[in-house]
Amino acid sequence: MTYQEAVEAINSLLVFGSKPGLERIRELAERIGSPHKQLKFVHVAGTNGKGSVCAYVSSILQAAGYRTGLFISPYVLEFRERFQINGEMIPENDFAAITAEIMPVIQAMRDEGKIITEFEAIFAVALQWYARQKCDVVVLETGLGGRFDATNIIDTPLVSVIMSISLDHTAILGDTVEQIAFEKCGIMKEGGTTVLYGDQPDGVLPVVQKAAADRHNTLRIAETNRIQLLSSDLSGSSFLFRSPNSTPKEYRIPLIGDHQLKNAAAALYTIEALREKGIPISEEAVSCGLKATRFPARLELLQKDPVILLDGAHNPGGASALAQAIQTYLPHHHKIAIMGMLADKDVDTVLTQLTPLFDRIITTSPPNPRAMSPEALAARITACGIPAEPASDYPSAIQKALSYTAQSTPPAALIICGSLYLASALRPLVLEGVALQTSHQGLCPWNPQAFEKA
Repeated sequence: MTYQEAVEAINSLLVFGSKPGLERIRELAERIGSPHKQLKFVHVAGTNGKGSVCAYVSSILQAAGYRTGLFISPYVLEFRERFQINGEMIPENDFAAITAEIMPVIQAMRDEGKIITEFEAIFAVALQWYARQKCDVVVLETGLGGRFDATNIIDTPLVSVIMSISLDHTAILGDTVEQIAFEKCGIMKEGGTTVLYGDQPDGVLPVVQKAAADRHNTLRIAETNRIQLLSSDLSGSSFLFRSPNSTPKEYRIPLIGDHQLKNAAAALYTIEALREKGIPISEEAVSCGLKATRFPARLELLQKDPVILLDGAHNPGGASALAQAIQTYLPHHHKIAIMGMLADKDVDTVLTQLTPLFDRIITTSPPNPRAMSPEALAARITACGIPAEPASDYPSAIQKALSYTAQSTPPAALIICGSLYLASALRPLVLEGVALQTSHQGLCPWNPQAFEKA
């Protein structure tokens, strides 16, 4: 089986199972040797911020010298990004070989009426790879929810982390923050330690406290008032963190936005919990790991002149964080957006939060069958009172947006947002300088030498 054949085999599986539950993935894991029983985990759930805290924690563990697995969902750069060890994606040959081993097991289960989903298969491949590579710790991001998420077959992790809770996937997880918090709390196991993101909406804390008490968990709330911002710009933030058990320490993170300071606080509380579990992590490793964190498409600065920001925010919580960052870092800029969204998201709330910040929006369609059409999204934005126009393809969307930034006074910034699927599609095109391929000289303010990754 080639790498491409392996990807196609995985993609051929159902996205969701016929009914929620962990029985199928637990049986699949057992049939391939229970690789999860050989591993230690940091397990992370939440509506927003879970990917960032996974990136911080895994970077710190790697800096501390541990062989660190990272499992994330969805991917932005390419399919293999889901599976990483010490920052390196799974080799194509390894992915193909493990998939070739697992697919006959999946087929045998299908013949017995036990349907394995795409995500369950991906997770099984990941577990097998991490176990064979003898990872010291795997930082594990849930796919959807927590209680019935495939990742929840693991035993009590070193630390469970519950990040920011807000409304998303309401058809599956519930339409109140209390219901969604209950689902996320499903990752809390008997006798474990849980870190809770400190800035939660009303109703979340009592649910988490009850779950912690019921499962005899040590609950640590990552208090955001322990962070003092020292400086911040588009390249990152410096801050003091006052740990409950030590003197204040200064750290630097390359990810921007007030929410990233809160995410970093959750990561620091997680590191403290790991230390209490007997895992040595030096202060130098914490500082170096935070500074070295990289996380594509989360308020990622792709270029400084003109400013081009890429963000995968796709729900109200993410949109709120993006809106705050735009107001903080780009108050005097003319602002152009390229936006695309999935039709099954809370489009109206996201548009209410974001559209007033932009002077013009170019709409396009994320590469997903659930995508809203560019024309329909442009109509919704226009109804909000903001000029919007659809683009027929991605290069023309980029070129249109950059032509508006070139004509702008004061300076303009381009923000690409609305979907991680859109971010995945547009990121390489922006970095390759597709907008230079225009015959209209002078319209495009593209400057490859100005490009600088955050």
